[in-house]
Amino acid sequence: MYCNYCGKVIQEDANVCAYCGTRVAGVAARKRLMRPRMGRKMAGVCAGFAEYFDIDVTLVRIVWLIVAIMTLVGFVAYPIAWIVMPEEPLPAPVPAGQQVTSP
Repeated sequence: MYCNYCGKVIQEDANVCAYCGTRVAGVAARKRLMRPRMGRKMAGVCAGFAEYFDIDVTLVRIVWLIVAIMTLVGFVAYPIAWIVMPEEPLPAPVPAGQQVTSP
């Protein structure tokens, strides 16, 4: 199987590309729109939308900035999305003495 983003050959059962870190396999659970804890610049609104729609976060930031400058809607929508979108939950710590197994 090939990664659609970096073009490298990856394992057939991989969920994430080992080279670029992009999610490559379809997730069985439904995706939720939420602000990630990693990879955000301000509040993670654009990163959350980029992850939800599976597009590049830079493209989302550029489009959001253009819309904000041209219509002023982005300046109002960003704080509203910041408040409304939930933040990604913290990862649960593994109790001492247990091994972490990957599915």
